Amino acid sequence: MSMFSWFQNLMPQENRFFELFNRHAHTIVDGAEALRSLLHSDTDVKAACKKVFEFETQADVITQDVLLLTRRSFITPFDRSDIKSLITSLDDSIDQMKKTAKSILLFEVETFEPHMAQMGDVIVDASKLTVEAVAQLQTLRQNTAKVNSVTEAIIRLEESADDLNNQGVKALFAKYRNGNAMDYIIGNDIYNHLERVMDRFEDVANGISGIAIEQS
Repeated sequence: MSMFSWFQNLMPQENRFFELFNRHAHTIVDGAEALRSLLHSDTDVKAACKKVFEFETQADVITQDVLLLTRRSFITPFDRSDIKSLITSLDDSIDQMKKTAKSILLFEVETFEPHMAQMGDVIVDASKLTVEAVAQLQTLRQNTAKVNSVTEAIIRLEESADDLNNQGVKALFAKYRNGNAMDYIIGNDIYNHLERVMDRFEDVANGISGIAIEQS
């Protein structure tokens, strides 16, 4: 192997990094849409949960590919710690979707409260904005304003999800205050999981904003 070929092999595989980030973000959308379908009772609970689990597994594989590429690359498109933090935050969002689905299966929940379904809608919206934000990673310096606009929109969605969570828990308490305490506990657990999904999207937004600042 010539010295030039050897050096080429050490050069950054930037396009590969961005391809993997984009694939992961789109997989999150798939997971979010499966979760929303579940919360709207549009499909069989077990089938919908299985879809969430499958997409979470796909995302895990992509995460491992990113971490492996980070170790093997001579130069990375931005700081290694930022890459690891961002892919971990992305993966945490779909991991939390899986935890939500596992809780639903564990407690054999078949019907869902209106505010849960609305939170499912917000989660899908946040996942699609995350795709937009991740797509800007390759051209951060040229698109700082766009990045800021999208990440701020994700944070606003997280705030709206907090409001839905509060309203939902309050309605749940009113519904079961003189009834089945266990149903209230289970419902509250699902709300907590859904809120954590949105918290993870906020982590992604903050991470991308931080990288944008470093790259500007």
